[in-house]
Amino acid sequence: MRSPRRCSRNGCPRQAVATLTYVYNESTAVVGPLAAFAEPHTYDLCEPHARSLTAPRGWDVVRHEGEFEPPPPTTDDLVALAEAVREAARPAPRPPEPAQPSDHPHHATGRRGHLRVIPPNH
Repeated sequence: MRSPRRCSRNGCPRQAVATLTYVYNESTAVVGPLAAFAEPHTYDLCEPHARSLTAPRGWDVVRHEGEFEPPPPTTDDLVALAEAVREAARPAPRPPEPAQPSDHPHHATGRRGHLRVIPPNH
């Protein structure tokens, strides 16, 4: 199942609600609402990290002033959730059948999963 995008900061388990983009030629860090898709060279941030971000000396930070809200679930999220529920509801596989006794004490036949033991011919 696809999980929501998480904050890019190391060790942060929170859901991302903002996207950080660096504009290098203008020495600016831009923190805006979460982008529709994760893009290379951008960073997803949770609200606390988006609000507290600082930039290096000489850089400006342009920050979205409104509320950062998590994106609504997509159809893909709902389908993945339904499939996870179906998977959890499936009955457990049957245990393998015990080995059957044979005429010879050192040889046995039986089934183990998809394998079958076949005694050697005498």
